[in-house]
Amino acid sequence: MALQAVLHLPSASMESVARISSPASASSSCARSSSQSLVSFAARCQLRSTFWSSPDGDSPSFLVLPERRSGRMIMRRNATTRVVATAGGVGTPVRNTSILVVGATGTLGRQIVRRALDEGYDVRCLVRSRPAPADFLRDWGAIVVNGDLSKPETLPATLVGIHTIIDCATGRPEEPIRKVDWDGKVALIQCAKAMGIQKYVFFSIHNCEKHPEVPLMEIKRCTEKYLAESGLNYTTIRLCGFMQGLIGQYAVPILEEKSVWGTDAPTRVAYMDTQDIARLTLTALRNDKTERKALTFAGPRAWTTQEVISLCERLAGQDAKVTTVPVGVLKTTRILTRLFQWTTDVADRLAFSEVLTSDVVFSAPMTEIYGMLGVDPKDTTTLELYLQEYYSQILKKLKDLKASSKQGDYYL
Repeated sequence: MALQAVLHLPSASMESVARISSPASASSSCARSSSQSLVSFAARCQLRSTFWSSPDGDSPSFLVLPERRSGRMIMRRNATTRVVATAGGVGTPVRNTSILVVGATGTLGRQIVRRALDEGYDVRCLVRSRPAPADFLRDWGAIVVNGDLSKPETLPATLVGIHTIIDCATGRPEEPIRKVDWDGKVALIQCAKAMGIQKYVFFSIHNCEKHPEVPLMEIKRCTEKYLAESGLNYTTIRLCGFMQGLIGQYAVPILEEKSVWGTDAPTRVAYMDTQDIARLTLTALRNDKTERKALTFAGPRAWTTQEVISLCERLAGQDAKVTTVPVGVLKTTRILTRLFQWTTDVADRLAFSEVLTSDVVFSAPMTEIYGMLGVDPKDTTTLELYLQEYYSQILKKLKDLKASSKQGDYYL
């Protein structure tokens, strides 16, 4: 489980983590990105803002949005909309329903976008230039703007008229983790502060402060602290694991009779459906009790690797071909890859695998959070139900394809 998952994570050298061991070094790291010019440009953008307000400054009761799914324009009522002044009363007022989602094309980001649109928010998506355009976000009704966390000069213009930032972004596997997850996030937080953003939602990793030896988790801890000391109104949401990640890791390979990776470690992870994470995030966004707090979202139950594999086997109706990787092998491999500069990124990913293959439980009680948010725990999807729905849909499609194939053969 760990090795397969970790190989998709961005990484950084331990030297990079040492340089960001405290948020105090953020100023020097962003000096290379000309943070003073960035703040100055952000301030100018804020003063020029003419977005998201009517000529008289009043907030309209209806928003006209393109509904591409039906190919026509629709009128969407936004009953909770109100005008909120920017910091210090400077600039054009913005609606509290205007959201910028960073990392909108990712596994979690796209669910945040879809949920926010369904709940009547005005959603803008910050997307890097990419070969495959994010047309699906536009089709849903979101506004897509080009920007790149690794290029701070592209950020200020994307924040004009925005009330809330929801930060779901992380670096790509081929990128050094510091480039996006530290330098980029610090630049975004600084820009948000200069632009008078009213709220910043940041996604982190559960128990990141307990594993300073893992670059990704240490950077998450440092970013949490930097955000808390920035002066912004924020909410940090710590996550344990996504159910969606188990599909490509276990569900599909088992169905295709391919090998899956497993370990002999007792690590448990409370996976959560990203749709539930999006629902709880938007609920927390409207709750004043979550301001300047760190919340942990966890699924109903924590699962070991072997338990996940057994569940997939039962639902797929066939045995899995499991390749077990002893924990000792992972540790030895990490030590060896540390000896060569060109394998440093691999070593850092294996550092995360060591955490996932240790006697650790990635879970947290949710009773207090459910009570705070006024949410019924029964509405949270269990892993059994999630995988059952997945397999039932896939097996039905396979059955239909087989029936169609046989019918075609008959007529031929």
